[in-house]
Amino acid sequence: MTMSKERFEELVGEALDDVPQELLDLMDNVVILVVDDPPGGEPDLLGLYEGYALTDRGWDYGGVLPDRISIYRNPILAICDDEDDVVDEVAITVVHEIAHHFGIDDARLHALGWG
Repeated sequence: MTMSKERFEELVGEALDDVPQELLDLMDNVVILVVDDPPGGEPDLLGLYEGYALTDRGWDYGGVLPDRISIYRNPILAICDDEDDVVDEVAITVVHEIAHHFGIDDARLHALGWG
């Protein structure tokens, strides 16, 4: 599947628009990025949360760079057959990585169907 970076970024924006505003309002010190490829050695990685989950932040949290949610364009496009598949996979990946920001681990996300 091929898709321009601009269109892919639009789909990520649309996925974020579908996240309830109440959850978005609770997100703190996090940036969401679209990146072409994941770090070396992980070609199948669709997204990545890097930072301190809200549940891990204590009284000493402060003065840190924003957490990062990276959505990897090329691996997502590689597993999709058409734009509808991309829309679905982007939505799942965005929700999955946002959930990590709230401290939800992979095992729980898979149990909930967001793996």
